[in-house]
Amino acid sequence: MRGLRADVFGLIGVLMVGVIPVSAQLQLHFQTVSREVVEERLKSYKGNDSRREATLKRFFQEAGCTGDKLTEQPVQGLQQPNIICELPGSTDSIIVVAAHFDHVDRGDGVVDNWSGASMLPSLYQALKDEPRRYTFLFISFAGEEMGLVGSKFYVSSLTPEQVSKIKLMVCMDTLALGPTEVWVSHSDPELIRKLVRIAHALKSPLTRMDVEKIGESDEESFRQREVPTITLHSLTQATLSVLHSPKDNYSEVHFNDYFQSYRLVSAYLAFLDQDVLATAPSKDSTPQKH
Repeated sequence: MRGLRADVFGLIGVLMVGVIPVSAQLQLHFQTVSREVVEERLKSYKGNDSRREATLKRFFQEAGCTGDKLTEQPVQGLQQPNIICELPGSTDSIIVVAAHFDHVDRGDGVVDNWSGASMLPSLYQALKDEPRRYTFLFISFAGEEMGLVGSKFYVSSLTPEQVSKIKLMVCMDTLALGPTEVWVSHSDPELIRKLVRIAHALKSPLTRMDVEKIGESDEESFRQREVPTITLHSLTQATLSVLHSPKDNYSEVHFNDYFQSYRLVSAYLAFLDQDVLATAPSKDSTPQKH
């Protein structure tokens, strides 16, 4: 794999406890949970989709997302609901962070996509203790494997005015197989640029892997409504065979890479909260393709 160009931004960043100095004018404040908590949540994949939904709801509650900030949206045609955790900001402009929790029966579905769903409560915890400009919605969708049913239902339930308040959507699907990958051809160039900047500050590996021939994920429901999206995963040509197969079990997890993805996404969300519409992308902002 080819990594990031070292000269993309010429940015030097040092990770501190919950703080990244991105520039002389900007520091990112967030607080990641421990490796043990992230790993415990990832290992709690067992059970059918109804049990997963209940487990995920409990994780959000333990993370502090309770009361009217944690809701279940019944989805027409599905037994399981969408789970929505709201982190209010000082404005009603919205950043959606999403990952589906359902899985196919041919494997345990640890990678696809408990890896994304179980990370959502930990991302909520990383952001909740600092005032935020944007309102974050951490959404775990049902029925993705049946044709994006949960995310299509969610988006179709929104009025045009409500859609206009969603400034971007971050989709996480199939992490933990290795370092973080970006589906560049399905992602907004400016959002890619900002992720590259944070990855460089963290010295976190980030590469391009487009997966058009594999299928779609829940970002497509938002793209259809012209919401800017970015899709993060960990697939490579060597790991494609894990998808929808008995290989999708915990033995395929590379936890160090997974935890690094968690730190990267936590910092990225904190950055987006301060800088989501600040600058236009440069032509050189895209990670190199394999």
